[in-house]
Amino acid sequence: MNRTLEVRYIPIMDYGEAWDLQKEIVKRVDREEQQETLLLLQHPPTYTIGSQRHPEHLLLSPEQLKERGISIFEIDRGGDITYHGPGQLVGYPILVLDGSKGLDLHEYLRKLEQVIINYLASFGIEGSRKPEYTGVWVGNVKICAIGVKFNKCRGKRGFVTSHGFAFNIKSGIQNEGFQGIVPCGIQEYGVTSLEDITGKEFTVEQTAKDIVPYFSDVFGYDAVWPEEITY
Repeated sequence: MNRTLEVRYIPIMDYGEAWDLQKEIVKRVDREEQQETLLLLQHPPTYTIGSQRHPEHLLLSPEQLKERGISIFEIDRGGDITYHGPGQLVGYPILVLDGSKGLDLHEYLRKLEQVIINYLASFGIEGSRKPEYTGVWVGNVKICAIGVKFNKCRGKRGFVTSHGFAFNIKSGIQNEGFQGIVPCGIQEYGVTSLEDITGKEFTVEQTAKDIVPYFSDVFGYDAVWPEEITY
């Protein structure tokens, strides 16, 4: 029997609020007060800097950041700097990884990638991995960045996950905030979006709904969308 996954789409949420929400849900899931959860949302223009801190990969001055209305956060996920903004689907899976079942943290990352790869395949797009980097690529351009944190469970062998993936949906997003950074510290490759690859139009909200069955299939969950929960 599959486990139940609570799914919530939030049209747009400030990054700081979403980060606080993740931390609160991690605590609830760890205490078994809430179902495992997948948050799907968009952020206002934001740069996040993970544990691999490279200040030189931020190409804008504080004045330029203010002028462009881009917030910046140093956060507790793995990875380098990336961009979040409207037109990008961000997914935060808050899942229990049970250490008694042969926990493999790398396998978790590969499964996140596989969700996006399988979704892209439904449009005839060949998504791929690059052995030296985390994320999903179409040729030599990245369409989805991945950075996660594994939170140790209280008194248990295992972890609760947080942070997750950032899937570029709308055309032109790569020409917005990504121009102000070296994305994920990778200088030799660029970024792309679902609309640019397919030539079709998508909404982030519909993509969020459409991607859930792929997530459920890869991770083995039955997804539910509670109507009365608000954040």
